[in-house]
Amino acid sequence: MKWYQKFGNWVYWLFSDEKGSPSSKRFIGLLCGISLCVALFISQTTGHNPSNVLVEAVALLAFGCLGLTSIEGIFTKKKKPENETTNQ
Repeated sequence: MKWYQKFGNWVYWLFSDEKGSPSSKRFIGLLCGISLCVALFISQTTGHNPSNVLVEAVALLAFGCLGLTSIEGIFTKKKKPENETTNQ
């Protein structure tokens, strides 16, 4: 398997939920986190300060998206196999 195939599989795994389907919450959360880091780095190097409300809104959106993804993973009910027999 070539490196770009491994990287593609890793990106697919990164944006997939526990069932294997794509998760928009993870995508938005990671996009917000990365854009917030880039904006804060640019503001440090150029000396222009971004709006506090904008920074807090993006941070809350990233925290909310990634937090909801984590909570869903914890509190989802797991299905029992249909062919499981009970011992009585």
